[in-house]
Amino acid sequence: MHKLRHWWGGATLLALLALVGCDKKENTGPRLVYTGPFRESTNVLTLYSDSAKLKFQLTAPLEQQFENGDFLYPKGIVVTFYSADGKKSVVNTLTAKYAKIDKAKNVYTMRGAVRVVNVPQEQRMDTEELFFDKNKQMIYTDSAMFVKVTTPTEYLTGYGLTANQNFSRYRILRPQGVFAAPTTAAPTKPAR
Repeated sequence: MHKLRHWWGGATLLALLALVGCDKKENTGPRLVYTGPFRESTNVLTLYSDSAKLKFQLTAPLEQQFENGDFLYPKGIVVTFYSADGKKSVVNTLTAKYAKIDKAKNVYTMRGAVRVVNVPQEQRMDTEELFFDKNKQMIYTDSAMFVKVTTPTEYLTGYGLTANQNFSRYRILRPQGVFAAPTTAAPTKPAR
């Protein structure tokens, strides 16, 4: 009987050790946190108005929204500004291959073949990176960013630019050159 009690006590101890060994183990690796977009929309058209007047619209093939309120447009963006008179006349357009909106600062960062076009004044600006500050209603580049402005009469090149959001007034920070735009005169007939 003594042997049976000893065997039973040993079996109980062995079972308890087995149960203790089966406790949940803590995950010792790094904890992965998802930082990607929580929402994606395709073929986006967003209208921005003030006092029931359309100010500008944003169109994009893909929009991604993040937890912090930022938006990303990895397939490009077009921002179209309208006249203040409420007639929906296009004043200016901004286009880029990529854009990000920093919600905290209310600043749009646009990259890749960025183009600004003032329709009434027939002015165009091309660069690779541009910022649009919605609060200050201005567009600008870094002072080291190359810009090219084309008007009906000239080409202007340089580095850095600041302008109002309509691109009707602008300043190139470090101008490099002014060139006369080629005229579109009718071709002359060769002499016989």
